[in-house]
Amino acid sequence: MAALLALTSSLSWGVADFLGGLAARRAGTTQVLAVSYPAGALIITFLAIFVIPGKLSTDLIGISILAGVVGTIAITLLYAALVRGQMGVVSPITAVMSGAVPVFVGLLRGEQPSVFAFAGMGLAVFAVVLVSRESAHHHGRTPLTAIGLAIASGFAIGTYLTIIGLAPVDSGVWVATMGRWVSTVIMISFVLVVVRSFDKTTFPWKLAIITGILDSTANGLFQMASQRGLLSIVAVLGSLYPAATVVLARVVIKERMNRVQSVGVLLALSAAVLLAFNSS
Repeated sequence: MAALLALTSSLSWGVADFLGGLAARRAGTTQVLAVSYPAGALIITFLAIFVIPGKLSTDLIGISILAGVVGTIAITLLYAALVRGQMGVVSPITAVMSGAVPVFVGLLRGEQPSVFAFAGMGLAVFAVVLVSRESAHHHGRTPLTAIGLAIASGFAIGTYLTIIGLAPVDSGVWVATMGRWVSTVIMISFVLVVVRSFDKTTFPWKLAIITGILDSTANGLFQMASQRGLLSIVAVLGSLYPAATVVLARVVIKERMNRVQSVGVLLALSAAVLLAFNSS
């Protein structure tokens, strides 16, 4: 069950990143997040109350605020990178770091994945590296600023996943839920006070709303997965989201995917299968 939840969250994140990247290219990162965050917050709140009930207590306030702040920084950096570089390159780079941070924390906590699980982790990292490879024909298409933003975003995403992954088992998805409301307040306040511009007529409403719903749902699914399995394994499964982003970028907006990247996608799927069989 933990593996299935983590894989579903990975797919949802991958689609959300693709749609969010498209929306940010049209309307700007902060404006898109100011719409996607409240849309997602409403959905995950409904899930927390009626579908996945958990224990809500004041002890969750601190960790939820931390999750909200770190999550806002992470997604802002990610969308900024997606605007500046190819999705098929930016997304895999973030995945390496986003998976590495919770794996490291999980191992420090004494988690002991099997030999096959470690093999799956290594295969997943190798797959992400291959997916991020650009051919000589595309040399220079992804600037160093986008790569730097992707690395920073990956570290922040990994930190966020670690925070919600360490939430109390009986808390349901309340940490992810309250964290999303914290992010919503931060982003709307930023747009109102700092940006002060929002073109309602040309804004990609559908893309932003669907992005928010998919992203918040993925957060909730990942929190559930981490409560049912090893953080070090579900984090790697969750970090396979670039496969979906790369495929969508190839099919929808015709970003070219070379043979090496195609092999990387296949290896990512193989790693998912290997880790799924070793997830409790």
